[in-house]
Amino acid sequence: MKRLRLTSQTATRIAFGVVVVFLLAQVTWWIVFQQRYIARVTRETLSAWQRDAATVNLLLAFDDESAVRAQIEATYPHLRLVSTPEGFVRAEVDPAQLRAFRDAQTGHLRMFAFEGPFYVLVMLAGLYFIALSLRAERDLKRRQQNFLNAVSHEFKTPLSTLKLLLESVLYRSLSPAKQRDYLERMNSELRRLEATSEQVLAAARLEHALAVSRLREVDLNDALREALAPLQGGLEARGARLKVHYCPEALPVSLDPAAFAIVLNNLLDNAVKYTPEADKPITIRLEGQRHLAVLHVEDRGVGLREGERRRIFDPFYRVGDELTRATSGVGLGLHLVRSVTEVMNGWVRCDAPLDPRTGRGSRFSVVLPKRVGAATPERTPSLTPQDMTR
Repeated sequence: MKRLRLTSQTATRIAFGVVVVFLLAQVTWWIVFQQRYIARVTRETLSAWQRDAATVNLLLAFDDESAVRAQIEATYPHLRLVSTPEGFVRAEVDPAQLRAFRDAQTGHLRMFAFEGPFYVLVMLAGLYFIALSLRAERDLKRRQQNFLNAVSHEFKTPLSTLKLLLESVLYRSLSPAKQRDYLERMNSELRRLEATSEQVLAAARLEHALAVSRLREVDLNDALREALAPLQGGLEARGARLKVHYCPEALPVSLDPAAFAIVLNNLLDNAVKYTPEADKPITIRLEGQRHLAVLHVEDRGVGLREGERRRIFDPFYRVGDELTRATSGVGLGLHLVRSVTEVMNGWVRCDAPLDPRTGRGSRFSVVLPKRVGAATPERTPSLTPQDMTR
């Protein structure tokens, strides 16, 4: 017989469901109990007042002097003395006192009726935030596991290649051309290792050291030309077909050119990486929007679903399973993009797919305010363009 195994997520949901049902049942019983208790107290109090009235009437039958009446009114404030048509004095429950008592009990019941649902709402809100915290922690653990798998893959693959190539050079007789080819491939794998290491170190610096960048006022058009120049050749060698639209007007912003190069490199690297076709059209466009300067990077790649667009800027997050994913990376590229952009007082967003019918194509927009104030004298060191790629 196949055993049913509960995942931690399912077990958590069941536990929360049991707690919520128990909480609702307990509060409902509490309100019902209070209602019954108040009804019983009201009946017993009214019965006791009626017995007091009967006792006082027996006393008045023997003595109805004014002094006795005053003592009765002081001792039994819930009673009143009235004269009968026959000229006698008798006691009865004061309707005003009875109405005040019933109103007080109704107020108590109303208070319990409001406190119960309020208590339930507070507890449910607390459970909701606990559930969110558990979900965030579970998601972080999953992304950290993805990160470890990605890092392991990114280091293991080039190391295995380096080992194989090195053994070939050491133990085989190779022609000079073949040796040069192997050495070039080894150099390429070393660059890949260096890029991965630099990326992880850059993320660590962002988390712990990069509070403020060296910002200086530049034209975003010039900053784009400067950052794009060293990248264009490598991107085109990977199949990228760049189309750049500069803004006809000046876009004065405050940024760190080296940090901006990191942002641009990561966006372009992702655009190339997630476009599986050999021809990879990428459009870079600058535009001014009132007090904002916007950089758009558009590709015709596989696109992103709505749920993925909300999470791709989180550290270590990558779409799919690390063990089956074809693209390289450790899930830090877009996190670097967002973090660096926020350091420069801007923000980044990912829009809906360019082609809604197929879901293909992505547009990343980096938004910077125009004419941000000058940087303060003490600044942390700027990042280098090597701190890049997801």
